[in-house]
Amino acid sequence: MRQDINSELIGAVVALAQKAAEAIMDIYQAEELSWTVKCDASPVCQADLLAHEILLAGLAKLTPGLAVVSEEGSDSAPERPIAGQFWLIDPLDGTKEFISRNDEFTVNVALVDDGRPVFGVVVAPALSRKYWGAAGVGAFRVDSAGTARIQVAQVAEGAPLRVVASKSHLNEETQAFIAGLGACELVQAGSSLKICRIAEGAADIYPRLGPTCEWDTAAAQAILEAAGGIVCTTSGQVLRYGKPDILNPFFIASASGHHLPKEK
Repeated sequence: MRQDINSELIGAVVALAQKAAEAIMDIYQAEELSWTVKCDASPVCQADLLAHEILLAGLAKLTPGLAVVSEEGSDSAPERPIAGQFWLIDPLDGTKEFISRNDEFTVNVALVDDGRPVFGVVVAPALSRKYWGAAGVGAFRVDSAGTARIQVAQVAEGAPLRVVASKSHLNEETQAFIAGLGACELVQAGSSLKICRIAEGAADIYPRLGPTCEWDTAAAQAILEAAGGIVCTTSGQVLRYGKPDILNPFFIASASGHHLPKEK
């Protein structure tokens, strides 16, 4: 049975992601943080696992017929490729940011439908901010000022581009891509907030010419697309999900298609 994206589902999933985010903050505000290292050399801490359990239980109750794919539950994930609808979550995106206490970590929840992320929620609890977006509905930011519809910025011809980049991911390919854009301004952001910055009009383009997994990008991609933006591979194809490989190809998120490669 296909899950409709209606106001009831949106409200329930936003509230669930907020619940997971609040549990994360209880740990974040503790005096000491502890973590272990997974087999892929990435860190995992108590907050990752707690948020995973909250989201898993909540989504199973809301949509009992849909599979849930989580960064912290890959052992129980359905066989790939995955057709139809499924939830794709990252209970704590930016564990390194969490451990370093720089506030730029998020809870990511996305609904994927036939390979496309059609609904996404990103909560940044340390920043008291959350984003959500759905195909055909629009994209929104919620903060202390209330709820506001967001959309990508219109990039004026010849104007310097605001490029989202992370100092830790500025490899040679990324530097060469940015150099090819001409005059530009670098915008710093962590985790899925990089793509959300484009969705809210605070940046124009984000080249990620390095490894990521599907759960890192799905929720933010849904928000960006609902705000009028696009995420595509370096060969010009829209970034898709439920593939045989959980790893994403290199991609570029943008407010428009003007600076993106043409589909091959």
